[in-house]
Amino acid sequence: MPVNPLFALEPLVFVDLETSGANFASDRVIEVGLVEVDADAVREWSVLVNPEAPISPFITRLTGIDDAMVGSAPTFRQLAPTLLDRLRGRLLVAHNARFDYGFLQCEFKRLGVEFRTPTLCTVKLSRKLFPEHHRHNLDALVTRHGLKVAGNRHRALADARILWELWQCWHKELASETVRSAVATIVGRPELPPQIDAAVIDDLPEAAGAYAFLGADGRRLLVRRTGNVRQQVLAHFAAANRDTALIRDTWRIEWRDAAGEVGARLHEIELARATATESGLAAEHGEAAGELCSWQLQRSAGGGFRPQLVFSEDLDFAVADDLFGVYPNRREALRALRRLADGQRLCHQQLGLEETARGEACSAYRQKNCRGACIGKEAAALHGARLLTALAKFRLRAWPYRGPIALLERDDFGMREDIHLIDRWRHIGTARCEEALQAYLVDGPHWRRRFDPDIYRILSRALQAGKVRIRPLPACSS
Repeated sequence: MPVNPLFALEPLVFVDLETSGANFASDRVIEVGLVEVDADAVREWSVLVNPEAPISPFITRLTGIDDAMVGSAPTFRQLAPTLLDRLRGRLLVAHNARFDYGFLQCEFKRLGVEFRTPTLCTVKLSRKLFPEHHRHNLDALVTRHGLKVAGNRHRALADARILWELWQCWHKELASETVRSAVATIVGRPELPPQIDAAVIDDLPEAAGAYAFLGADGRRLLVRRTGNVRQQVLAHFAAANRDTALIRDTWRIEWRDAAGEVGARLHEIELARATATESGLAAEHGEAAGELCSWQLQRSAGGGFRPQLVFSEDLDFAVADDLFGVYPNRREALRALRRLADGQRLCHQQLGLEETARGEACSAYRQKNCRGACIGKEAAALHGARLLTALAKFRLRAWPYRGPIALLERDDFGMREDIHLIDRWRHIGTARCEEALQAYLVDGPHWRRRFDPDIYRILSRALQAGKVRIRPLPACSS
């Protein structure tokens, strides 16, 4: 049937998928519903998909789709060419587009196909057009706008039809330019400099992660983590806060998405170091592992303590006792200890920062910044207790598990779970499924990798915060 041109700002395809679950990595599409709209016609298409795995009773109760219905249906591999032809060259419109687009990308990726297309989320569009309302789920929108639902909810074509009905309804209720402006803001197609591939915009994930701007020679210009990679990257190109020099010098954008904050922080470190290596800046990021050092307390005469510098090439910092602070080299370690001594009026002689003759005052005492442990005025045990108190916040936590652990992190929508494999504070890798995790495990022992203080801090804080789930794993054979 003919379509009012106002309804088709560009060729559109309203999409809804039914899936065997909400996890991109492990679940599969079981039904596709499309409403294709352009200036000439509206076409509908729907198909059941064989997921090649059993459908859970929960999904059957929700959708009405069971194993018998999909048993003779085509697989996604068989449908892929037809589906690609129907999706390409159109703006993909979906309710919570991150879900449908993410599943399509994963299904195509399994076939070795890089699928990308601009997307529009009707949840975001509804919020943009009607900010006075708080609920924007599909049932709420159907009720609010008085839509009549043809067919069963939670079936793909029925829900795709609702989105097309909403689109028409919004154009009737609001000025066409209002809708057009809101769509342009959400789809986010800023003007890019000619040296950056425009297709990168369609690939940017609406997920936590980290990203890097790189120059023509691979030089790192910017690395940041964010709760929304797409939103934050596009913000750099917005006219209001456009950094002309950064945009002019950027030739490539790289990113790594994550389920949450821990993954984003780990990716930030990985990207920073990968791009530093490319641009010859590796020395900035502690690649000289032999210099990495820490203070280890040794008992001295009289019940006191004396810090001794130890190095990561000689000692595994993850399991050693009484380590305080991690420093890139000896010079930084000594500088930190002197600052601590001066701030807490500790004795330089007792700390080994200077050698004096027996009974001779250290330089700090002569400057009235030592309580006299060097000359017996302060008991060694009391000085040792003050040193322990001063160092307490710098103590390294010994690895608290018998073997490696899986640190489980889920996104806010429950659609993605990252499995961070951690062993003795080393981040071994991040898996999206059990098979990938097992592949990492057979590659042990992982503790032979160098101790990384930045990763240690991220993981230690995450465990202390208690916001991630932990699953102990069997120790790797050495």
